[in-house]
Amino acid sequence: MDARLRDRIRGCAVGAAVGDALGMPLEFGPRQPAGRLLREMRAGRIPSGTFTDDTEMALAVAESLVAQLPLDPDDLAKRFLAWYRTGPADVGIHVGTVLQHMAEGLDWQVAARVAQRAKPDAAGNGSVMRCWPVALAYWDDPERLLADSRLQSRVTHGSAECEAACAFVNAVIYFLLPGAAPAEAISKAVEVMGDGLPAELREAIKAAPGRSREELPNSGWVRHTVESAVWGLLTTSSFEEAVVQVVNLGDDTDTAGSVAGALAGAVYGLESIPERWRDALRGEWPPRSRTMWTVGDVIELADRLGGLTQAARAGLVQG
Repeated sequence: MDARLRDRIRGCAVGAAVGDALGMPLEFGPRQPAGRLLREMRAGRIPSGTFTDDTEMALAVAESLVAQLPLDPDDLAKRFLAWYRTGPADVGIHVGTVLQHMAEGLDWQVAARVAQRAKPDAAGNGSVMRCWPVALAYWDDPERLLADSRLQSRVTHGSAECEAACAFVNAVIYFLLPGAAPAEAISKAVEVMGDGLPAELREAIKAAPGRSREELPNSGWVRHTVESAVWGLLTTSSFEEAVVQVVNLGDDTDTAGSVAGALAGAVYGLESIPERWRDALRGEWPPRSRTMWTVGDVIELADRLGGLTQAARAGLVQG
């Protein structure tokens, strides 16, 4: 692996966590005026620079992949449930419903199916926010990347749009990591997805760069999150500006910031992420463990993810 690829892999992981933490204090708030954008880490419901459940669930995905490749959904479900039982500061509504069913004894397939049946139109962003570790684990294996992106979503979010959104975002990362320009990576990802990309999501992605910031709902709907992240990536030319623009859209700012940060980090690399943001990044993982993660821990995990497929081929990890 060359140094530029390694920097982008690290940038994707750190970028996702930084975008999450930067967006945290603005979550569920109004769109910020264009002339008064938040550009610094700030305290919200948790201390300044702290990542949220978006990154926590992504770390669970990452650690499951490190433990076994390809992804084992039973192992992942157990890790999600263990996280849920710590009483994290925030849990998405749909995720909480599924994990509560699991806590009551249902296996993940049944729990996810029951939750989806209760709200058949639900297509929240709780699986796309955590999908990026799959892209880093399979940066050189596109077939597995697409399959496991969908599978990690299915553990809690089985709607077609949620699964497709995860596969699409990770396909974009797949093309960005070797050096494709953002517009090219998005075009190639749409092509690779083919009929697996629902028409409404495809149209939202296509229209995103032409929309004004006032036209972006940036809600908890996965389509809106992907739309905002694509908009941020294609209408800016730096990591900082991409993430700043997206987190200031209001509403579900931490999740949109996390997805935008993963994409922008895969374009511009770790060194492009402002040092002041990297230095401020922190979070307790696992929750209630009193173990504080900082940027160095996220970088180390990114390196482990990036080496997984090569290690598997060498017989050093399960796979």
